[in-house]
Amino acid sequence: MRCVIARFPFELTKAGVLESMKGVKPEPAIGDVVVIGRRQYPVKQVGEVVTRQDRRDFSVGEVVRAMTKLGFTCLTVTAEEQASPSPSSSPSETTF
Repeated sequence: MRCVIARFPFELTKAGVLESMKGVKPEPAIGDVVVIGRRQYPVKQVGEVVTRQDRRDFSVGEVVRAMTKLGFTCLTVTAEEQASPSPSSSPSETTF
Protein backbone atom coordinates (compact mmCIF):
# COMPACT_ATOMS: atom_id res chain seq x y z
CA MET A 1 0.00 0.00 0.00
CA ARG A 2 1.29 3.40 -0.94
CA CYS A 3 1.15 6.05 1.78
CA VAL A 4 2.74 9.40 2.45
CA ILE A 5 4.43 10.03 5.79
CA ALA A 6 6.24 13.32 6.40
CA ARG A 7 5.79 14.25 2.72
CA PHE A 8 7.68 11.12 1.59
CA PRO A 9 5.96 8.26 -0.26
CA PHE A 10 6.29 4.75 1.16
CA GLU A 11 5.16 1.41 -0.19
CA LEU A 12 4.18 -0.48 2.98
CA THR A 13 2.84 -3.99 3.44
CA LYS A 14 1.60 -5.71 6.59
CA ALA A 15 4.28 -8.39 6.18
CA GLY A 16 6.94 -5.70 5.76
CA VAL A 17 5.88 -3.94 8.97
CA LEU A 18 5.85 -7.26 10.85
CA GLU A 19 9.35 -8.04 9.56
CA SER A 20 10.65 -4.55 10.46
CA MET A 21 9.29 -4.79 14.01
CA LYS A 22 10.60 -8.32 14.60
CA GLY A 23 13.05 -8.24 17.48
CA VAL A 24 12.23 -4.62 18.41
CA LYS A 25 11.48 -4.22 22.11
CA PRO A 26 8.44 -2.00 22.73
CA GLU A 27 9.07 1.21 24.63
CA PRO A 28 6.72 2.10 27.50
CA ALA A 29 3.47 3.08 25.80
CA ILE A 30 1.11 5.76 27.04
CA GLY A 31 -1.00 7.46 24.42
CA ASP A 32 -1.44 6.15 20.89
CA VAL A 33 -0.18 2.61 20.32
CA VAL A 34 -0.14 0.06 17.50
CA VAL A 35 -0.80 -3.59 18.34
CA ILE A 36 1.66 -5.75 16.43
CA GLY A 37 1.42 -9.41 17.32
CA ARG A 38 0.86 -9.52 21.07
CA ARG A 39 2.80 -6.33 21.79
CA GLN A 40 1.77 -2.70 21.98
CA TYR A 41 4.24 -0.28 20.43
CA PRO A 42 4.09 3.52 20.66
CA VAL A 43 3.02 4.89 17.27
CA LYS A 44 6.11 7.09 17.00
CA GLN A 45 8.40 4.08 17.59
CA VAL A 46 6.69 2.12 14.80
CA GLY A 47 6.88 5.11 12.46
CA GLU A 48 10.57 5.58 13.18
CA VAL A 49 11.42 1.91 12.55
CA VAL A 50 9.29 1.56 9.42
CA THR A 51 10.23 4.87 7.74
CA ARG A 52 13.77 5.26 9.14
CA GLN A 53 12.93 8.92 9.80
CA ASP A 54 13.31 10.98 12.93
CA ARG A 55 10.18 10.94 15.11
CA ARG A 56 9.93 14.71 14.90
CA ASP A 57 9.44 14.54 11.12
CA PHE A 58 5.99 12.89 11.11
CA SER A 59 2.76 13.05 13.08
CA VAL A 60 1.03 10.30 15.02
CA GLY A 61 -1.98 10.68 12.74
CA GLU A 62 0.00 9.85 9.61
CA VAL A 63 1.29 6.59 11.09
CA VAL A 64 -2.06 5.64 12.66
CA ARG A 65 -3.78 6.14 9.30
CA ALA A 66 -1.22 3.96 7.51
CA MET A 67 -1.22 1.20 10.13
CA THR A 68 -5.03 1.10 10.22
CA LYS A 69 -5.20 0.76 6.43
CA LEU A 70 -2.76 -2.15 6.68
CA GLY A 71 -5.04 -3.89 9.18
CA PHE A 72 -3.25 -3.22 12.46
CA THR A 73 -5.20 -2.23 15.56
CA CYS A 74 -4.44 1.25 16.90
CA LEU A 75 -5.45 2.17 20.47
CA THR A 76 -5.07 4.97 22.97
CA VAL A 77 -3.64 3.79 26.29
CA THR A 78 -4.08 5.98 29.37
CA ALA A 79 -1.74 6.11 32.35
CA GLU A 80 -4.40 4.39 34.49
CA GLU A 81 -4.66 1.47 32.05
CA GLN A 82 -0.89 1.16 31.94
CA ALA A 83 -0.56 1.19 35.74
CA SER A 84 -3.46 -1.13 36.60
CA PRO A 85 -2.36 -4.71 37.20
CA SER A 86 -4.03 -7.49 35.29
CA PRO A 87 -6.37 -9.74 37.29
CA SER A 88 -4.00 -12.71 37.02
CA SER A 89 -1.12 -10.76 38.54
CA SER A 90 -2.98 -9.16 41.45
CA PRO A 91 -1.41 -9.78 44.83
CA SER A 92 -3.22 -12.12 47.17
CA GLU A 93 -5.26 -10.53 49.95
CA THR A 94 -3.81 -10.68 53.42
CA THR A 95 -5.90 -10.14 56.57
CA PHE A 96 -4.24 -8.64 59.62
